[in-house]
Amino acid sequence: MIRKNGKVWYATPLKALTNSIHSQFSKVFGRERVGILTGDIKENPDAAIVIGTTEILRNQLYDAMHTGENLTSDLIILDEAHFLGDEQRGVVWEEIIIYLPVRIPLLLLSATIGNPVSIAEWLESIRGKRCRVIKAQERPVPLFPLFIHPSGTLFPLTEESEEGKILHKKVFKFAHSKNKPVMSRNEKLPPFGDILHILSTYDLLPAIFFLKSRSDCDQAIKLCHSKLLNQNPERKQALIDKIDDLVSSHPHLKTHAQIPYLERTATASHHSGHLPAWKAVVETLMAEGFLDAMFATSTVAAGVNFPARSVVILNSDRFNGVEFMPLTPSELQQMSGRAGRRGKDKIGFCIVMPGRFMDLNHMVKLMNSPPLDIESRLFINFSMVLNLLLSHTPDQIKLLLEKSFASYLIRSGKKRGKIARKRFGSDMELLWDDFIDHMDFLLLEKFVTKDGALTEDGLWASKLRIDSPLLVAQSIRNNLLPQSDPALLAAIVGAFVNEREFNDEPLYHQALPKALKDVFLDVRKELKPFAVTMLEKGFSAPNLYIQPSLLIYLWAQGEPWETICTRYDFSEGDLARLILRTGENLRQVAKLEEHFPELAKTAKTAVDLILKEPVMTY
Repeated sequence: MIRKNGKVWYATPLKALTNSIHSQFSKVFGRERVGILTGDIKENPDAAIVIGTTEILRNQLYDAMHTGENLTSDLIILDEAHFLGDEQRGVVWEEIIIYLPVRIPLLLLSATIGNPVSIAEWLESIRGKRCRVIKAQERPVPLFPLFIHPSGTLFPLTEESEEGKILHKKVFKFAHSKNKPVMSRNEKLPPFGDILHILSTYDLLPAIFFLKSRSDCDQAIKLCHSKLLNQNPERKQALIDKIDDLVSSHPHLKTHAQIPYLERTATASHHSGHLPAWKAVVETLMAEGFLDAMFATSTVAAGVNFPARSVVILNSDRFNGVEFMPLTPSELQQMSGRAGRRGKDKIGFCIVMPGRFMDLNHMVKLMNSPPLDIESRLFINFSMVLNLLLSHTPDQIKLLLEKSFASYLIRSGKKRGKIARKRFGSDMELLWDDFIDHMDFLLLEKFVTKDGALTEDGLWASKLRIDSPLLVAQSIRNNLLPQSDPALLAAIVGAFVNEREFNDEPLYHQALPKALKDVFLDVRKELKPFAVTMLEKGFSAPNLYIQPSLLIYLWAQGEPWETICTRYDFSEGDLARLILRTGENLRQVAKLEEHFPELAKTAKTAVDLILKEPVMTY
């Protein structure tokens, strides 16, 4: 494709994965041929290969449908295509596939889809072209499951039987013994330093340990010791030199609290509570072979590419953001997929550790199970409705929705059809009713006319491709957002993007900046009737809390990073994510310069105020 001067759009679900693919492709094809689009980064967007997040690609399709201009791509690649079945974000994958012009070939990549033939048949039905399923039956690096006994002995986890894989007889004996020996007492973490010594003895390092929580990951590195690294002074010095090189241009990282553990034990913690820049340091060290172990939450399995010789799993369940649920076959496959480094290992190892939250029988069941089937996660939201009405009549939108994977599953019958009919209706009527409900609300609030065309307010509101477009739009047209104070504007927008529950004690028990308190209370008071109407009509309307606004305001005003994180007990990763999402929302507001030039200008200034070190690295 590139040799023929074609253009490729490579979409991934994660910014970290996008950055990783960009780095790899730049080495292979040359940096001048590769661009990147993540919202935070826009570099070489007209390159032959553009790597970006799926949301950016979906938004480009919205723009192309509105303007009538062709998307300048000759091939679209959707990496981690099993995200099509993700409860929250699967809608974006499905929208891309529905909206994509038939002339552009589409390639979906995934290792964990249980029903690829169904997806291929759906693609054929809406694109009028044959879709081929290419299966790799053999793993590039064979995987061998092990069990580490509390005594330090390693056993095969499974053995073959007529029914498939079953627990190895010695593991079965352990699992069914009454007085099992334990790796740790009083629900504490096991002695990871000793465990690493065992794995080193059997040449099973480096390893990725999947732990239950962020705090467990941070605690784990403190339980490691320096014996392994001290055995090789040259390797230890190389690690120290590499760390110095990676953090040299980032003042905040030079004093990171985990550097002493990293330099002493060659182990690191990796989770969403860390700064993106720190996670990038850890990922680089792991990918280049400087670490013996990385302790991570299961989210790291979702796409960042730094395989190890072994993965170690301590729990047979995982936290899904709401509650702990048993691992699924697809989740286990994602985690074990990191085991075995291509070109370095002839075999990879998935090591299971006993413990209170480890069900050995469930793990074997998972190993005998194929990946889960992908179901449609299509749902209607206000941003989708506004953007589709930019370029389609309601009748045309109904035809678009009939091209969905949901519609295909309903027609397919069988078990998947039953599930789809329950969710979407026997003829997609439940989904369509939801669309009409959204459109009726837009009509009620004068964003849409009776015939389904966007009003002037609807036209500019469609550019707000954010989680709460109507609340922000209502704030704008009622002149509630600060027009000339970038720090205040950033603070108020931060309240709309916040994902956490807070109490509002700071409003009453803390000396807040008067300007912030006055604007915040005014916005919340004036928006309340609109939010109540949304709730009465069955739509969600997020609560607005002062604490995230305060954090953003202090940061925009120049308060030191460490002071904010320490004083308000906010993890660096959570604060960085709040700031990054606020920056993205401000960018959307900045697009409204034709209708609200002063507000748009202030939004651009606000972006520069908050997207700075250590949130952003350049």
